[in-house]
Amino acid sequence: MAPRRFRLDEYHRLIDVGVLGEDERVELLEGVIVETTPQGRPHALVISRLNRFMTRALGDTYSIRPQLPLSLGDDSEPEPDLAVVTRHEEETAQVHPRFALLVVEVADDSLRRDRLLKGRIYARARVPEYWVVDVTGRAVEVYSDPDADAGRYRALRTLGGGETLSSAVLPGLALSVADLFA
Repeated sequence: MAPRRFRLDEYHRLIDVGVLGEDERVELLEGVIVETTPQGRPHALVISRLNRFMTRALGDTYSIRPQLPLSLGDDSEPEPDLAVVTRHEEETAQVHPRFALLVVEVADDSLRRDRLLKGRIYARARVPEYWVVDVTGRAVEVYSDPDADAGRYRALRTLGGGETLSSAVLPGLALSVADLFA
């Protein structure tokens, strides 16, 4: 039996009436309420390092949203490990921002879901750049050039320890991949 699918407005009602608590570790992905996995120490350290780096590099020009919802389409509200949105989007969104310039998922056990399901969601939402940080493989996959109709990214580069991770969308955002896992 297929799981019941929810629209974004139904998902918000479940939160509003208390069926889902605000502190529950769930997100809405293509209409399905999915439980998120607990973070291990390496996962948490990478998020912390990226958050510090991005905050310093981008200053007040953008909003860095650590593990906060993005309302994408009618059936998805993922909570990526980090999302970079414009200040305007952050301050004017009715519920949660509906667009991000860059989304980052830090993956260990969630690598397959982050590559496939979340990659499809972010591409459909036209997020210009999507990074998957593979904690176990100590690499970063950089997805770009979203094809919203196909729900996929046309370009992928994988960066390892000796390389520099940089953003084509956010100039000046560059760091050593090795520093993420130091």
